[in-house]
Amino acid sequence: MNTHLSRNEIKVWDLPVRLFHWSLASCFLIAYVTEDDFVTLHTYAGYTIIGLIAFRLIWGFIGSQHARFSDFTHPPKTVITYLKQVIRFRADRFIGHNPAGGAMVFALLISLSLAILSGLITYGAEQSSGPLAGLMATAPLAIGKAAEEVHEFFANLTLVLVLLHLAGVAIASIQHGENLVRSMISGRKQTHQ
Repeated sequence: MNTHLSRNEIKVWDLPVRLFHWSLASCFLIAYVTEDDFVTLHTYAGYTIIGLIAFRLIWGFIGSQHARFSDFTHPPKTVITYLKQVIRFRADRFIGHNPAGGAMVFALLISLSLAILSGLITYGAEQSSGPLAGLMATAPLAIGKAAEEVHEFFANLTLVLVLLHLAGVAIASIQHGENLVRSMISGRKQTHQ
């Protein structure tokens, strides 16, 4: 594999961001499909997601330019304007995350974090396991059941967000004539389209 950049390519996604991205996608898929039948595997995938989110939060402040939250944080008005441009097929191209992509990063991190927190509460209350087991030992059974409902809601919301993310990647790839999936694998994008 050629690791040298051509003259019309720029390095955008650093290795830590790419490893985070694909690891998170894999762990979420594993956690989602193992929900009731393989509790141990589901739990380990969830714990791995906790570590990945913690890493991403830190890397969002100290990572490379396009990994930093400051590079893709936009006010809601900018995100809405950008989405209107996408619908009209006139959206500007961004080297890093576009405004909708940046908003999606935050939406996914929030939804996953709430799924994880409610999952930990459920695991502690219903299985008497995990880091919250001691805290949940005396909690009423209804707390565990409510947390399980919240956990399922945020897991399903995350799946919807993932599907919207994939649709956005496909639309942006078509609109700008570039393969964004390949960019998230190689870390490189074309400088001009």
